[in-house]
Amino acid sequence: MSAFDFSFISIDGRPMPLAAYRGKVLLVVNVASYCGLTPQYEGLEALSRQYRDQGLVVIGVPANDFGAQEPGTEAEIQEFCTTRFAVDFPMTAKEPVVGSAAHPFYQWAVTELGADAAPKWNFHKYLVGRDGAITSFGSRTTPDAPELVGAIEAALRG
Repeated sequence: MSAFDFSFISIDGRPMPLAAYRGKVLLVVNVASYCGLTPQYEGLEALSRQYRDQGLVVIGVPANDFGAQEPGTEAEIQEFCTTRFAVDFPMTAKEPVVGSAAHPFYQWAVTELGADAAPKWNFHKYLVGRDGAITSFGSRTTPDAPELVGAIEAALRG
């Protein structure tokens, strides 16, 4: 099993199978509109624009698991992201990302990487290589952090 075996629903209600991105490098990030880390949207959009032609797909997964910082509807979240941060990367419908109700992708990621790799807060990042291999970066790892950018570039070369 790999990340490409899972499917989300897009923020506008369409099926969003990760298999559609097979052969790409994915950066899956649980996001929230009312978090101190919300400005990371800007860096995520910059990563998306910089590396999309090389095969990176950033995917935002709105989640209300931490501090109820994503209380809005999908339409409200989409409006916020596009007007405030000009987000152009794919977004899913709001999903739980921790615990027994977590979306199956997140349950799988924790099974693959261990409990320490579970999201502890908003803007946790999972990097999925073209081969489906997954690595984890905590919420405080900013989109422009050298360790994240280096891992993205390595995954794109691999």
